[in-house]
Amino acid sequence: MTTQTTPIGKALVLGASGGIGGEVARQLRDAGWQVQALQRGLAEPAMQRDGITWLRGDAMVRDDVQRAARGCSVIVHAVNPPGYRRWAELVLPMIDNTIAAALAERATIVLPGTVYNYGPTPSRCCAKTTRNGRSRARARSGSSSNAGWKPPPARARG
Repeated sequence: MTTQTTPIGKALVLGASGGIGGEVARQLRDAGWQVQALQRGLAEPAMQRDGITWLRGDAMVRDDVQRAARGCSVIVHAVNPPGYRRWAELVLPMIDNTIAAALAERATIVLPGTVYNYGPTPSRCCAKTTRNGRSRARARSGSSSNAGWKPPPARARG
């Protein structure tokens, strides 16, 4: 059995304290990635916990996201507004911050899918019927201030 000492790459996981983000962060860590995560209200500016580097910051603050994304080739955007409140106001600014950081770092964004786009019943599977669903649909369609953003070209892994 070989132990990998050089990380495969560096990833920022936004929303790592949540269910999806936490699982993605652990899976990346276990696969050999160096993982960073933002956490609001962290006592220290940075700390190591369970093989993940936690940085004090907020996905609503562009400078925090850009600082955390330095050197990352992947940004996982698994973040939701605090307490799932004020979606219409907060979802687009958060994705804008992620897009700005990805552009600066030439990083790939991973945006986990959501069920909010599909409404409350299976028969309306493609309707964007809820307020949260409409906000998420706008974010996924690129109607943020970074409309027209294209992912960076793939880079050769060295």
